[in-house]
Amino acid sequence: MWINLRIVNLLIYKDLQNYWFLTYRETLKIFVFLEPNILNMGKIIGVANQKGGVGKTTTSVNLASALGVLEKKVLLIDADPQANATSGLGVEEVTYSTYDLLEHHAKVRECILPTSSPNVDIIPSHIDLVAAEIELVDKENREYMLKEALKEIKNEYDYIIIDCAPSLGLITINALTAADSVIIPVQCEYFALEGLGKLLNTIKNIQSFHNPNLDIEGLLLTMFDSRLRLSNQVVEETNSHFPEIVFETIISRNTRLSEAPSFGESILKYDAESKGAVQYIQLAEEILLKNEQKIPSKKKESKKSKK
Repeated sequence: MWINLRIVNLLIYKDLQNYWFLTYRETLKIFVFLEPNILNMGKIIGVANQKGGVGKTTTSVNLASALGVLEKKVLLIDADPQANATSGLGVEEVTYSTYDLLEHHAKVRECILPTSSPNVDIIPSHIDLVAAEIELVDKENREYMLKEALKEIKNEYDYIIIDCAPSLGLITINALTAADSVIIPVQCEYFALEGLGKLLNTIKNIQSFHNPNLDIEGLLLTMFDSRLRLSNQVVEETNSHFPEIVFETIISRNTRLSEAPSFGESILKYDAESKGAVQYIQLAEEILLKNEQKIPSKKKESKKSKK
């Protein structure tokens, strides 16, 4: 049974001969037993870092796929003009893209395409998105274009993942303004923390001016090689400076993880038993636990990683 709470602002509840006026929140508490998922509002997570080559697209694609495998309905939004997340999931024919969504050439539902990954849809990108940086500059409320566009479908998905471009331009600001939280991939190499302070300042500014509810979901260490002293030092430094927000899951360098995009597949479809697949499942589980969501028990079984 589904209660359309959008039209319920005030409910008069009769208990014997007494009338109780219930607030919207109290109404939710009463009817949650009728529809267990009634409080499961969709969460938007941006994946951002202005530094290129740190694993943003790899994380966006494979985290979305891992959440889908864990029986969550996911929408992946490719907000990078390079469109690597789009090709990484095997999407080739694009009619409407993120560019059309931001420019109001198409409605959000017209932009959504299914993918071969279970429970994962995508709003693809196109090279045209480069032009949006210029075309949106003179528009009113230009930072809120994506947020407004997603309102219509936000609660139809458990998670919406936004793959941001390697920049702090207007498109990335749109993504962070629309997001509830942000994942920051950090490469386990020299200069890994370079620019992180600038990104954190950008997030602080967005919190101040556009999105006060934006949280940092976590720092994700990527491209880790346990054989390298430098990789281990970066892990130590990051945990030392940001102990509260670093994910326990660390994404290692993995050949299969690098090969998967060339086949238009996520790592979970390309090689479900590889180290990369296991680690992205672990990351998805960590995010679900952090957001107090139940993980299907059948997915908790550990798998051996391929070396």
